[in-house]
Amino acid sequence: MIYRHLSRFTASISSYVPFRGLSTTPFLRHASVTDQAVDPRLVADRFEEETDVVIVGAGPAGLSAAIRLKQLASREGKEIRVVVIEKAGELGAHTLSGAVLEPRALNELIPDWKDRNAPLNQPALKDSLRLLTEKTSYPLPHLSQMSNKGNYIISLSNFVKWLGKQAEDVEVEIYPGFAASEILYNDDGSVCGIATNDMGLDKNFKPKENFERGMNFKAKVTLLAEGCHGSLTKTLMRKFNLREGRQPQTYGIGIKEVWEIVPEKHKPGFVFHSMGYPLDSKTYGGGFMYHMENNIVQIGFVVALDYQNPYLNPYKEFQKYKLHPYIKKFLEGGKCISYGARALNEGGYQSIPKLVFPGGALIGCTAGFINVPKIKGTHTAMKSGILAAEAAYDAIITNKSASGPITLTAYEKSIEDSWVYEELYKIRNIRPSFNNPLGLWGCLLYSGLDMMFLKGRAPWTFKHHLDYASLKSAKECKLIEYPKPDGVITFDLLESVSRSGTYHAEDQPVHLRVRDKTIPVERNLKIFGGPESRFCPAGVYEFVDDETNPSEKRLQINSQNCVHCKTCDIKDVSQNIDWVTPEGGDGPKYTLT
Repeated sequence: MIYRHLSRFTASISSYVPFRGLSTTPFLRHASVTDQAVDPRLVADRFEEETDVVIVGAGPAGLSAAIRLKQLASREGKEIRVVVIEKAGELGAHTLSGAVLEPRALNELIPDWKDRNAPLNQPALKDSLRLLTEKTSYPLPHLSQMSNKGNYIISLSNFVKWLGKQAEDVEVEIYPGFAASEILYNDDGSVCGIATNDMGLDKNFKPKENFERGMNFKAKVTLLAEGCHGSLTKTLMRKFNLREGRQPQTYGIGIKEVWEIVPEKHKPGFVFHSMGYPLDSKTYGGGFMYHMENNIVQIGFVVALDYQNPYLNPYKEFQKYKLHPYIKKFLEGGKCISYGARALNEGGYQSIPKLVFPGGALIGCTAGFINVPKIKGTHTAMKSGILAAEAAYDAIITNKSASGPITLTAYEKSIEDSWVYEELYKIRNIRPSFNNPLGLWGCLLYSGLDMMFLKGRAPWTFKHHLDYASLKSAKECKLIEYPKPDGVITFDLLESVSRSGTYHAEDQPVHLRVRDKTIPVERNLKIFGGPESRFCPAGVYEFVDDETNPSEKRLQINSQNCVHCKTCDIKDVSQNIDWVTPEGGDGPKYTLT
């Protein structure tokens, strides 16, 4: 059913009126052929769709916003058009999380979700938090703030598919396979929608036989729900200075596998988290293992992207983690069936940017509402979408005859007054408390004090730092040796990537844009040992012999491997890489993630 509106859209495209007056050639900034005659198809007017609200991203936040908008309109007998643009070929295909869902926001949005067969099939029944050493493990106190009682172990990918069905049932228009690549602006500088990227360009930005011009979606309100470190959000952060007065966002890279294990080892409802091994005490991170229904186990590892050693390889740390005796015993005899990775926001309360700009707002993980101690962000993302929708609806209905851009001031106020901010404020010092001379040990001591006694009411707020600036030079660090994959518990990187279902058409513009092509070798490789060849969980970046200069290396970008985690855009020590959207529909095709 997801494609119902898409079919109607493409079938009636010829009836739309061309839209003029907005920027329509963003690709020319990157093309190497700007000094040559431009193919007229590249500068042809795009077709335009007008809507009340356009939402970029069909994840939990975006779909929650869309559903709430339609609920409000139905309740009051009003008409409001809501369009959701999603770069994945189908809903859920680019969605990856742990995931243990706290259903608080879902209860508010769809109270009868059980009757609607929501895929929340496995309640969380038992919690365990352990400190791992190389050979053994020790139980840690599991504080009430981290309890999973009343929560559910889910596949977030499947949950998003179900949420999409609920959105369609209230007549939200969903367009999967369309990548929003550009912000559209009014003459006064306010946002008036988005444009999707052109399809059918070759690697030199020239139209192929299957070329199709992108579309303009012009809206009264634009909500960005792109997920962590969204490419359009990054643009708006700069244009509207949305980080003014806020702490830098800090990130982690989460890498995950889905396993089918032997029934005798399966513990339905078991929620396991760990700290310590294989990371050193100065590197923040940890592992998780969640036992779903039907002998399915989700296992993963998160490494904070402010790590210092350029030789650290997050993917290989995860593989090493699985060899720990406590973890390995569950996986032996089982089969890995899926793989994926994504970046996640860890900054919390003090890193939330300004949420509104003229013509729209940021919602969900694109703003950054993850509760790090809980290791959860879906419930807060959904709540942000609900609150943004309520503000957008009121603004649209009350401003139907007014001119000028809509600014959702009420959204920023409502979320500050909500349980989202209350929850994030209480735990605001936990993640940055790791930035102390004792590392993990200092963090454990402070976290216990804060969560057990201070209850988040400390009269201070710790600060964050820029992740990429934390990297030390290669000569200051030791090379890290990792065990070779055994093909049973641990795997070669490209074998894992094959389980993500990732596909990109090879003859298209590279969506990983290196601004200065000399920097990767002259600075990143020679000073930092080429960290991009290690931090990428998909093998996109590698340094190979330069055929034109055999004594030198060059950076090769295998963009077809990209799983859209955006780690390169975050961790690149020179901030020389921009992740932009590839053709709509390309990328991973996650299952059970």
